[in-house]
Amino acid sequence: MSSALHASENVGLSVSHLVIKYGDITAVDHVSFTAQAGRVTVILGPNGAGKTSTIEACEGFLAPTAGSVQVLGLDPFLERKQLNRQMGIMLQEGGIYPSARVAELVRQYCALYGNGVDADVLISRVGLQSVASTTYRRLSGGEKQRLSLALALAARPHIIFLDEPTSGIDVNGRDLVRSIIRELRDAGCCVIVATHELDEAERIADDVLIFHRGNVVASGTLDELRSGREEIRFRSTSRIDLHSLSTTLGLPVEQTRLHEFTVAGTSDARVIVQLTDWAKANNVDIGDIGAGSQRLDDVFRRLTAESAS
Repeated sequence: MSSALHASENVGLSVSHLVIKYGDITAVDHVSFTAQAGRVTVILGPNGAGKTSTIEACEGFLAPTAGSVQVLGLDPFLERKQLNRQMGIMLQEGGIYPSARVAELVRQYCALYGNGVDADVLISRVGLQSVASTTYRRLSGGEKQRLSLALALAARPHIIFLDEPTSGIDVNGRDLVRSIIRELRDAGCCVIVATHELDEAERIADDVLIFHRGNVVASGTLDELRSGREEIRFRSTSRIDLHSLSTTLGLPVEQTRLHEFTVAGTSDARVIVQLTDWAKANNVDIGDIGAGSQRLDDVFRRLTAESAS
């Protein structure tokens, strides 16, 4: 896991004009993107956006209706056997016999891949040493997630697909998973993460793909997606006349969540002064004022709303 990978090319995954249909329904509509080795690519999208079908095609579980997928230069559907020893797949749930014990299962996978991964070290790395003799059915949800991650790591992968890797895991477990993801990236692995947790994506992503209605509606680095979208954020439990405040500032003010508001298009300190002056004049309590680039969840909501209109 920690040894450097020597790939001939920097592209770990290449998807070109991918189409996936289920009968008359088009789940993925001419999607193209690449994911680089040594980077974490996070795939985001609401349910039904097409991200799961795309990932299943990349993992070799699903044949494309049209277009092509290349994983480490190989077709994952037609050349799956050649990929198996280089590719790790973490499924979100299922696929494990209920009475299988943690240590036995990890040892079997390490032996199956034959890439020199020490099973005991791997069990310790994912924090399962205390339940090594426990059966799968008796594991908590978070422990099952860690086991699924361990089985994916048994391949010593050059590319790894992680489906909701921190789902159901406590705070300490999340830190551990993030640490493993960083290790994989720094070792040169191409890391593909599918998640609906936008805060989690913001913590781990180098690159982001946003799916909506079978298409990629945005892609780029985390900074690129947020750049040029400055905003001022503040909280208030008072009743706010958004029209009056927007008119005063000359900028749109929106309520984004309960008690949370944004002034779009600027992070200028002079606008913050105008905001606080308006609040004082109108007996409005405001706090937690911050300025900077939009958060990923705001970008996501805006982009999916735009593509839906």
